[in-house]
Amino acid sequence: MKRCKMAMARLVACIVLYTSLGQIPSSLGVILRTTDKIVWANEFEPIELTCLIESISTNNPRIEWKKIKNGIPSYVYFQNKISGDLENRAQLREPANILIFNTSRADTAEYRCEVAAIEDQRDFDEILISLAVRVKPVVPRCSVPESVTVGTSTELRCLENEGFPAPQYRWFHNNEELPQDPKTSLRFVNFSYIINPDTGSLKFRRVRKEDAGEYYCQAKNDAGNAQCSPKVMDVCDVDILGIFLQSCGGLMAVVTLIFVIYLMKRLCCYKSVYNGNNYNTPAQAPAIDYADADEGHFRHKSSFII
Repeated sequence: MKRCKMAMARLVACIVLYTSLGQIPSSLGVILRTTDKIVWANEFEPIELTCLIESISTNNPRIEWKKIKNGIPSYVYFQNKISGDLENRAQLREPANILIFNTSRADTAEYRCEVAAIEDQRDFDEILISLAVRVKPVVPRCSVPESVTVGTSTELRCLENEGFPAPQYRWFHNNEELPQDPKTSLRFVNFSYIINPDTGSLKFRRVRKEDAGEYYCQAKNDAGNAQCSPKVMDVCDVDILGIFLQSCGGLMAVVTLIFVIYLMKRLCCYKSVYNGNNYNTPAQAPAIDYADADEGHFRHKSSFII
């Protein structure tokens, strides 16, 4: 009995001491906690944001939830009903948790649980929870050349812009995954390519005949994966005859062009000659003087003698 009286006296003394120092014991104020301050959820799946009341004296506290996106708050639970973005998609569960039935990518934001207890000495508390919704990638867009030449360089591309977080990319050759570093695999040790898993690029420095085949790309994150349809890439030998014929064809084209220019110039000269005075009747030659070369004066011809 004496021990109980001593314990009660100590409790009263502690309460008086806390009150005099301006501090309130947890039993006299509302205190909140959560199981996870950072929550990840997959799109279209349910998720529960926990707001647990560890201590409270008020029987009917005021509970509110706010969504904060881009620094702007909006009500999610207000005046005992779900509102805003979560209307018809969520419910309040005891004591103050929010259950979202099917999350969407638009639900990614910060959520603040606020509890006010007017009968408690500490009458208000709040807790902030960050929700990130993972989005499964859609089918990526793949770019695979139909034909390349042995010894040349080429690049295969893969792109997907819906998934969150940003997906990682993997490439497959004839249904077998290409390792990021070919030197780590005996099967691909002689391959000369570079894979960038962040951008989806697959570059060949020097294409070989063995590189021909079907290629497809897969985009993957924590929410799932998606892949494009396989596309065939052919690898052709160097066409020496074709290169020679192309060279000859280019040379013949140059020669033909020079010959045409020469003919056009000749034709222009021909027209200019026959469009001048050459078509006029030539003037008669002047009379010829038949005087002897050794005579220095004029002498009548015999036809002038009477």
